[in-house]
Amino acid sequence: MPKENIVVCEVSPGERDYLKRCPFHGEMKIYDARAEQLPKDVLRGATILSPFIYSNVSAGVLKGMPKLKLIATRSTGFEHINLTECRKRHIAVANIPYYGENTVAEHTFALILALSRKVHQAYFRTMRGDFSFEGLQGFDLKGKTIGVVGTGHIGIHVIRIARGFAMRVLAYDINRNEFMADTLGFKYVPLEKLLELSDIITLHAPYNPKTRHMINKDNINQIKRRALLINTARGGLVDTEALAQALDKGIISGAGLDVLEGEELIKEERQILSKDFETSRLRTLIENHILMNRENVVITPHMAFNSREAFMRILDTTIDNISAFLSGSPANLVMTK
Repeated sequence: MPKENIVVCEVSPGERDYLKRCPFHGEMKIYDARAEQLPKDVLRGATILSPFIYSNVSAGVLKGMPKLKLIATRSTGFEHINLTECRKRHIAVANIPYYGENTVAEHTFALILALSRKVHQAYFRTMRGDFSFEGLQGFDLKGKTIGVVGTGHIGIHVIRIARGFAMRVLAYDINRNEFMADTLGFKYVPLEKLLELSDIITLHAPYNPKTRHMINKDNINQIKRRALLINTARGGLVDTEALAQALDKGIISGAGLDVLEGEELIKEERQILSKDFETSRLRTLIENHILMNRENVVITPHMAFNSREAFMRILDTTIDNISAFLSGSPANLVMTK
């Protein structure tokens, strides 16, 4: 059996220690850089690549990896990988289909509760030695209507938690799960109706050309006045400019965001100096910074998935995906060769 050349990128220190103990037949090279930042000779020899979400596995990167057979992304989403080019080059792509449905759902409610009970504002006030509670009155979740956009594994878990808070639940999905609707006691409605009736709107849809800016200037005015908007899915689901305007006008009373449109620019600001940088992306970056300075917006750094338990599930599933591929029984493929 020929030895594999496995390249794992965007690796944190905790991941590095765990991955080093993996008994793969071959050599594993571990880097903290993104795939497109790796040396050309490293990419040229790789037969298996395991990136995280910030790598841009583009056609150009793939062109420099002539021996590549498998991309095992350590994420559920795979929009950072050029699937069309992978298909042309007969490269299989595997993902982590389930690792954090409860993890992300719990973080969703952390954001909801931070906003509904003004926890973040209270914290900063007490840090200044001010223990007054004027202006900090929150509201109960019991009896409120939560609108869940996307009823996959995460969305269903959000609904389970919401029912525990005695909330009414509306849902929108192009693929309805009527069995779960009957079991958990929620109702599917059109997106427009969900926006109109929900006290809290939470997004759990995948990101693709059809879902990009699903919350936008055209429909954000339909949102129930003073509702909360929560996004732990993908930043591009929300038009940042429309969100900022809705907050200014009081259409939305607050937002809880674990993801931001163009968030990679905040992590890698030198991209702004690139001659290819688009003016519209700079506008989004500025608007994101404006959102960060609002008292009624809670932003976390794309960490909804980041629990100890989910972290281990991601690594174990990635290892299983690579092992299954090498044994001739590929698992969790989003696209076959």
